[in-house]
Amino acid sequence: MQRLGFSKDDLIQIKSHGLSLETIEKELQIFKKGIPKSWLERPAMLGDGIRKLSDGDFETAARYFDAKKDGFKLKKFVPASGAASRMFKFLSTFLNEFDITSDTINAYINRNNTTALSVFLAGKDKFPFYKELVTKVDFNKKDGELRESDRRNYDLIKTLLDPQQFDYCSKPKGILPFHKYDGHIATPIEEHLREGARYASSNGVSHLHFTVSQDHQSDFEAAIESIRHKIESESNVRLEVNFSYQDKATDTIGVDPHNKPFRDDSGKLVFRPGGHGALINNLNAIDADIIFIKNIDNVIQNHIEIITLYKKALGGILIQTQEKIFDYLRRIDSGYAEADDIDEMMRFLKTELNIVVFSDFQKFTDENKLAYIKQKLDRPLRVCGMVKNEGEPGGGPFWVRGQQGNISLQIVETSQVELQNPQQVAIIDQSTHFNPVDIVCSIKNFKGEKFDLTDFIDHERGFIVNKTKNGRDLKAYELPGLWNGAMAKWNTIFVEVPLVTFNPVKTVNDLLKPAHQPQNGQG
Repeated sequence: MQRLGFSKDDLIQIKSHGLSLETIEKELQIFKKGIPKSWLERPAMLGDGIRKLSDGDFETAARYFDAKKDGFKLKKFVPASGAASRMFKFLSTFLNEFDITSDTINAYINRNNTTALSVFLAGKDKFPFYKELVTKVDFNKKDGELRESDRRNYDLIKTLLDPQQFDYCSKPKGILPFHKYDGHIATPIEEHLREGARYASSNGVSHLHFTVSQDHQSDFEAAIESIRHKIESESNVRLEVNFSYQDKATDTIGVDPHNKPFRDDSGKLVFRPGGHGALINNLNAIDADIIFIKNIDNVIQNHIEIITLYKKALGGILIQTQEKIFDYLRRIDSGYAEADDIDEMMRFLKTELNIVVFSDFQKFTDENKLAYIKQKLDRPLRVCGMVKNEGEPGGGPFWVRGQQGNISLQIVETSQVELQNPQQVAIIDQSTHFNPVDIVCSIKNFKGEKFDLTDFIDHERGFIVNKTKNGRDLKAYELPGLWNGAMAKWNTIFVEVPLVTFNPVKTVNDLLKPAHQPQNGQG
């Protein structure tokens, strides 16, 4: 008997993708019912969900981390599977729209208000790939009355994106040239290895884990081997690097505007990657006590010592907090916790972990109070750096009211909020901080056992996004984001960190910013 109109061929395709029919049915119901929006109570601010620390506090926490780190296996986790197509989107648009035979680049820029293209061309010789790029372009071409500078700039951009040339649109960010140093060009991979050796190392070993596309793993391996010996020699730290892929079984089914399964031109079902939330499974498979999470494009050429300080400080805060949590859990587990301990633990829940306790708690027996406290404490823990909001697109820290009425600290994307509600929009407008994905977390319990991280996902926090395929509208479901819904039930601490720690490269022009340009004679 066919279910939901699926044929035998469909069922074979679903099974071969590692998916179950039950999962497909759930996803189709999500498309039909929609996803409830997050309900914001108020933004998290300094003193109300976000810790403000002094320079001395950060230094003390970093020293604590250094004193304790050799008792832990540390690992750095870097999501790095995405292609760099968005970095060069405005250049791709230019190549598709510009008529080299009759138009001028200046006229194109003025007509389309393409300031990004102006910035790119004005700073082109400052890009780390420029020197190699010009060697690949034939500047002897002539096009009648066409200005020589236009032909030169057009050919530079075309060579940069041409699949037969540099092909930067289809390559992962991790292997692209980001920084110019004396004698060599550094990729984001190199910068992450260098960072990892400084703060994500214990007992002389730095463990790093990259989530990559299977097609690009060999490129990552080659980039690592080209710089490994130099970094190990400089840091006196051994680098241990491994990889994982986003499991195809976390792909989700696409639907048409009528919520019917989307089919390609050959009649096959279309599945799409489930978004970065799928990486909770990759994180779940890691064997480590403490994990640093940072995006592949958030690296810096200068002031790595400052990055190291704040990363270690977040790690120190995590270790101090975890020690207190484990002490409480051992007391509860051993049966030695008393009434005075309950009061102390409740203060800790409220002041250190920002856990909002429901009003009827005091009516509980001591036994039930301790059971409640244990249930709240016995979870994965994350310490998240937050930077002041300067208009970057993305998520931020908020106090959120859940479906059951409970209030908790969460990282929320704008797309998760009901933007037709003026009250919710006002809360977003009042927010002061932004999530740079600067996370340190622990994924083992007080007995040294790994948590099953899938137990702490809020499955109501996924996303429905609109896409196109072959010119046709397609709706896709993305799983709850890795640091959004996938970590919704973790214990969470937000700490303000300075903007110097956040240097993403979302477009190629970001490489022109001071954080990515040589200083003090470099380059």
